[in-house]
Amino acid sequence: MSPVTSIHGVINPDGQISLYPNFTRKTAEQQPISAAELKQLTPSAPEVTPADGSFANVLGRLVQDVSTKQSVANEAVSGLLSGQNVSLHQAMIATQEASLSFQLMVEVRNKLLDSYQELMRMQI
Repeated sequence: MSPVTSIHGVINPDGQISLYPNFTRKTAEQQPISAAELKQLTPSAPEVTPADGSFANVLGRLVQDVSTKQSVANEAVSGLLSGQNVSLHQAMIATQEASLSFQLMVEVRNKLLDSYQELMRMQI
């Protein structure tokens, strides 16, 4: 069973969304997720404006975004381990988001290096 299909959600009358794993009994630890928390968990697309869309700026922002996401993930895991008000799913989502961002950055770097090497092999 995949992790996505093992989660059931309920929308309460006050607008809160409660997500529960598909277990036979529910424990007291399961807390409903507020709409504000759910909005924080939705991915945001990077914004590239034509005015400062130079290649160096785009790459610089990519590296800065990856660094920021890794910092957020580290803070979430530290908060979870120290007993602060950080839920396990928030820490896992932040960690996976940082991991995927880093993988994307590595793949972009690999493609750039391949392109550079191809240009160097071209005869003039």
